[in-house]
Amino acid sequence: MRAVRVSVRQIGNSQGVVIPKPVLAQLGLNSETGAEMTVEDGALILRRPASPARTGWADAARKIAEAGDDALVLGEFGNAADSDLVW
Repeated sequence: MRAVRVSVRQIGNSQGVVIPKPVLAQLGLNSETGAEMTVEDGALILRRPASPARTGWADAARKIAEAGDDALVLGEFGNAADSDLVW
C-alpha cells in the first residue's frame, strides 16, 4: 500500500489521527478489537491485538462434553503404592 497522509487532530485533551476505513479493513481492526500500539525505530506501529491464551477453550470443551466425546483416553489408573496410603 502506498503512503497515505493523515492529519493529527485535537480529540479532547489528546491528539489523534483518523485511520481510513480501507486501511482498517486491510488490517482487520475495528472499534471492538482495538489495536496494540508501539513505537519502533521512530515509527508508530499498530497491530491487531494478540488473542489471549486459551481463547475459545471453554466453548470447545463444552461442545466436546455435549457430544459425549469426553471420556478419558487412558482410563483411571493409580500409582503402584496407592493401596498403602491411609486417608
